[in-house]
Amino acid sequence: MEKHHHRNQVLKQLHQLTPSDHEQKSAMIHEKFLASDEFKNARTIGITLSRFPEVATHHLIEIAWQAGKRIAIPKCIAATREMDFRLIDSFHQTETVYMDLLEPRVDSTTSVAPEEIDLQIVPGVVYSEQGYRIGFGGGYYDRYLVDYPFQKVSLAFERQITDTIEKESHDVPVSYIFTEERIIDCQKARENYE
Repeated sequence: MEKHHHRNQVLKQLHQLTPSDHEQKSAMIHEKFLASDEFKNARTIGITLSRFPEVATHHLIEIAWQAGKRIAIPKCIAATREMDFRLIDSFHQTETVYMDLLEPRVDSTTSVAPEEIDLQIVPGVVYSEQGYRIGFGGGYYDRYLVDYPFQKVSLAFERQITDTIEKESHDVPVSYIFTEERIIDCQKARENYE
């Protein structure tokens, strides 16, 4: 199945989530993630500010701040399709940009290098159990993850998980996917699959 078709199918399913279902499932995912060693051991977390129908991240970020974690969110640079992760300690340091995305305001945030972020939460639309993903189509994370040296995980609803995704040479898999039903060990799945 072609990427854009697969992406559209799953997005259509996600948009059928009721607000209460979305909130409840997001909370179940948060619970699993917050109990994980990945979260507990992280000092600086790279994460996006979600918008419906993605797994909600705003409350998760607030909990991370309370736990003393540093939060870095990406500023997308359209000309080069690169991302500049910047530290925020308040949602007031963000602004709405194209497509209603929330990004850090450059005038009130500090840039952090990839090696300063020890846990990257990678967004996507469709995931395989092996940790490969179909994103939103911009290729920003594909470029960023090539040189990212640390732990990569994803938060996803169970309906975003598929049997297989046609892997491309530039694809960088995540280590774990946290869903409302389970924690998928993608490394183990890749070993069993290959």
